[in-house]
Amino acid sequence: MKIYVNVNAARGGNGSKESPFKAIQDAADIAVAGDEVIVAPGIYREYVNPRNAGREDARITYTSEKPLKAVITGAEVVTDWKKYKGSTYVTRIDNTVFGAYNPYIQEVEGDWYFADNHMHTGNVFLNDRMMYETATLQECVDGKVYDRSWEPEFSVYKWYCEQDEKTGETVIYANFKDKDPKKEKVEITVRRNCFMPTEKYRSYITLSGFTVCKAATTWAPPAAYQDGMIGAHWSKGWIIEDCDVYGSKCCGISFGNYSQENNDNYFFHKHVKSPTQMERDAVCRAQYDGWTKETVGGHIVRRCHIHNCEQTGIVGRMGCVFSIIEDNHIHHINNMQQLGGAEIAGIKFHAAIDVIFRRNHIHHCWMGIWCDWQAQGTRITQNFLHDNCFPEFIKAGPDRFDQDLFVEVGHGPTLIDNNILLSPCSLRIATQGVAMVHNLVCGSFVMVGGGVDSIVNGQREPRYTPYHIAHRTEVLGFMTILHGDDRFYNNIFIQNTKIPKDYLKGWDPKRVPTNMEVGTHVWNEYPLYEDWIELFDIGKRRPDMGKLATGHFGHLPVWIHGNAYFNGAGAFKHEKDHLVDKKTKAFVKLEEKKGKYSLRTNVFDLVKDFKVHMIDTETLGKAFEPEEYYENPDGTPITFNTDYFGNKRGLKVIPGPFAREDLSDEIVWEDK
Repeated sequence: MKIYVNVNAARGGNGSKESPFKAIQDAADIAVAGDEVIVAPGIYREYVNPRNAGREDARITYTSEKPLKAVITGAEVVTDWKKYKGSTYVTRIDNTVFGAYNPYIQEVEGDWYFADNHMHTGNVFLNDRMMYETATLQECVDGKVYDRSWEPEFSVYKWYCEQDEKTGETVIYANFKDKDPKKEKVEITVRRNCFMPTEKYRSYITLSGFTVCKAATTWAPPAAYQDGMIGAHWSKGWIIEDCDVYGSKCCGISFGNYSQENNDNYFFHKHVKSPTQMERDAVCRAQYDGWTKETVGGHIVRRCHIHNCEQTGIVGRMGCVFSIIEDNHIHHINNMQQLGGAEIAGIKFHAAIDVIFRRNHIHHCWMGIWCDWQAQGTRITQNFLHDNCFPEFIKAGPDRFDQDLFVEVGHGPTLIDNNILLSPCSLRIATQGVAMVHNLVCGSFVMVGGGVDSIVNGQREPRYTPYHIAHRTEVLGFMTILHGDDRFYNNIFIQNTKIPKDYLKGWDPKRVPTNMEVGTHVWNEYPLYEDWIELFDIGKRRPDMGKLATGHFGHLPVWIHGNAYFNGAGAFKHEKDHLVDKKTKAFVKLEEKKGKYSLRTNVFDLVKDFKVHMIDTETLGKAFEPEEYYENPDGTPITFNTDYFGNKRGLKVIPGPFAREDLSDEIVWEDK
């Protein structure tokens, strides 16, 4: 059945084409498996709570009649501004407008939130851009540049809120500088979500072609209920496609954790157990509650434009398993820098089991893709990442977390292939079981051998992490991170960032292992397989268990072959069959014209005579701890015979993400 919605319709419609509903929620109340909800252009200022689930063979589909012209927003227009002082205005909002959730009382807070400032989940928008909240009214009136912002010229537009307990009103002050709020579009967020079921297991829903924007979402750490402007809420088989998603205070799209009784922001509320332990608890509780491949995950996000959110573009914890994130443009995440914590990235997934990230363009984010905990069967392929770093005018400290990719405390297998990685730091690798194949790498590796454990009371406190039965959610075991078990084949490494002479000055490498030097040389002290296996009494009937402990708890081996290194990028000291060019100046320059991005580089001319071998699943073998192959989610093997563009590699295989050296001037991304 087709159900029609038109915000401009007369009230009392019945959902027919001749008499459409006025609100999307009216359709969501009655839509069942197989129905399509068709939404006419207009602004729908409502929270849509899908009541029913579809089926795998009969989805419930919500479609914008004209692409991006149906807008679901959590904001309301404010026109009642009165002059307060200078360019600062004031308005008063009756708190009954907000119902049970007042985003101007609710602060951004929870586990793994580290910012000292106390931001509210609400926000004021000036012409679709988030203004900057201040801690005091005077700061709002002063309207000074916020020195951590990546957009300093706009950071002077400020707002401040307080509660009038006597009148039951929220009082909002806003400094509009040179703008007249009565002539501009000014909105405030009043709803927490835009399109997200309150109940779990509302599966097999498609959201297609909508603009979804401006909601007062909450901080979404892993051991907590994770919401977004759009969220599947612990369901299966959602498709979110061709949508424009922006303006979330925290997360744009959520495939996150449900609310676990007695374990929702446990550390924040009770303090007595470490948040790391609560993450382990979250996994085990979810197993008891039925977290399986048959019940949760398997989502698709494709061809979406996701931008200007302040925690993540897409967040997920366990509910993201078996998903595909493809062909999306994700950018300008956490550029305001008013939120701070360990959950910020263009995409932040915990337990990205059998998740595929492919053909995404991710840039100008505090971090690109962050796979935290249990990245197993994860594949990051054919993505284009750049400028995921602090702007040059901001002095970043040693604890900076800006890089294209971060894989943290997992046992693998995590596969990174055919990507273009152009930021100064390409990969933060506080993990093990990673394979990198046919990438163009212009940034460094950070936290090699570190970043997973803490020293407390003089002793090491290991971070034990679950690993799973292959291609399933069921936990197979727990183990600390030994580091290593990594593979690097057929990559191109270019030192594209100039290294300051004093780049380590004032930095504590014991606290944050830091590196600006590109290349695999950072694994020089890791064993080769043939040396590592000698630590064990293989073949002995009764080996000495105590003697073998040095092998059981030492670094795992690495496999590094067929890579090319330029501009001083360092090669692994035991690598054979590689190319090190210390004479020729290699260059990589990214050019953008009207949304079309191309690479200008000579590096593919420099590698055209260097032949390498075709790599496949058999070459890569198994990740050590889960004993799982680097393979497709269905268990079939992979041969890396296609490149970044999807072109076939022929008889001559060269390193890097392109099958032929003459493809270097091709358009690598075009904004749609």
